[in-house]
Amino acid sequence: MGRHEVRIAGFGGQGVVMAGFILGKAAALYDDKDVVFSQSYGPEARGGACAAEVIIDDEAVDYPVVSHPDVVVLMSQEAAAKYTGDLSDQATIIVDQDLVNLMADREVHSAPTTRMAEDLGRRMVANIAMLGYVTAVTGLTSRNAMEEAIKTTVPPKTIELNLRAFSAGYDYATRSLS
Repeated sequence: MGRHEVRIAGFGGQGVVMAGFILGKAAALYDDKDVVFSQSYGPEARGGACAAEVIIDDEAVDYPVVSHPDVVVLMSQEAAAKYTGDLSDQATIIVDQDLVNLMADREVHSAPTTRMAEDLGRRMVANIAMLGYVTAVTGLTSRNAMEEAIKTTVPPKTIELNLRAFSAGYDYATRSLS
């Protein structure tokens, strides 16, 4: 697999940092990869642009900074403006199609992850629906690893809802990719 630099960006309150944490946990604990996780956000408690960055590698991560992400997940328009200046030429770009309008000179994968979460009755699981979509599109981690990371991270009362959100995103991707 080699080194993969992943950036998940959106606005505070969308669960961007949690999504990055779950992705890193899945890769490290359940897929036996070496992982580095970092986060950045503005001074606002909610609403400001924020990002989670995850480096996943088969070998020890020798440089723990994302310099040219090859997978970028955008969950808000502000994040798209702020966090896309350093993409690699072959970056996989994934967006929430209802929240991000991205004019790109390359393929953009899009899914209505916020709408999926609303259909499940809780907008707050849009980040997990996006993780399902990202998992199916990129193959950075296995589905099983992601599901285990979700089960061991989210509050116990929300495990079933989060797993349904993950499946909604994953299934949407598998249908759209075939």
